[in-house]
Amino acid sequence: MTDLSSAPVIEVRNVRKAYGEKVAVDDVSFAMPPDAILGLLGPNGAGKTSLIRMITTITAPDSGAIYFSGQPLSGYHPRQIGYLPEERGLYKSMFVGEQLLYLGQLKGMSARDAEDRAREWLAKFELEGQWKKKVEELSKGMQQQVQFIATVLHDPKLLILDEPFSGLDPVNANRMRAEILRLHADGTAVIFSTHRMEQVEELCEYIVLIDHGRNILQGKVRDIRREFNEHRYRLTYSGALPAAVGERHHLMNPTVSTVDIQLAPGESSNDLLRSLLNLGVQIQGFQELLPSLNEIFIKRVTRLDKSATPEPRTATTPSAHANH
Repeated sequence: MTDLSSAPVIEVRNVRKAYGEKVAVDDVSFAMPPDAILGLLGPNGAGKTSLIRMITTITAPDSGAIYFSGQPLSGYHPRQIGYLPEERGLYKSMFVGEQLLYLGQLKGMSARDAEDRAREWLAKFELEGQWKKKVEELSKGMQQQVQFIATVLHDPKLLILDEPFSGLDPVNANRMRAEILRLHADGTAVIFSTHRMEQVEELCEYIVLIDHGRNILQGKVRDIRREFNEHRYRLTYSGALPAAVGERHHLMNPTVSTVDIQLAPGESSNDLLRSLLNLGVQIQGFQELLPSLNEIFIKRVTRLDKSATPEPRTATTPSAHANH
């Protein structure tokens, strides 16, 4: 019997979705661990939005299946999901408070609970004075914050965020980021869809990379970065760098006090460090350079664009059925 408490929050099994002759999602499978922050990545038109629409039951798969906490996805589950779409959906002529009450009750909240929670959230974003203002009277950043509040008002088990920081200044972006992390710490699972790879590295523990409707890379961020490791190190030094260092090692990106060094085949980081010390380098710092997700993203997509038969690849993560 399936242990629903340890089942993936979302499990996608061999899902396919086509619109006419256009295949938007092509045999995608992945499992989202409980309480995870998962980055759903991919270029424009990759199939991310189509996949999100199926998870939120806006559309249904042509084939395959989606499970929510071990149960087949049904019309009941959207009440446990908060979805912040990239194209915002507030009613601009409604008052902020009126709108939050309406949306909260659509998710099954009582009017009293919806009002209490709405006022609590507005206070967190310093928007208490906007209760009786129409949405169209707010700045774009304020509208974005109200949309986020509407998304989390009903305390969803799963939060789906599509470009959540778009239109926000740095202060309010940091405030929203802190609230997302707090919700995650309290047990909310998060799917985070964005083109901003640096935001993924800051927030996400797992990623699923979608390209041409297929998942081509998935796993823990730290494992994927190590899998694509090119064994480069950044040396920070004082004084002059001995000429013998360049004769013995492959140097890149030199500055007046730093240089990147590529390990030779069979060479370890300890070997390199000993060599530098023996050559008289005055070492101030020595740091491994793991590739960024942006670099991995470009390499993986470019590599598969040259291949006629791309194959999904998993970096040290269990299969979609491993939790069952």
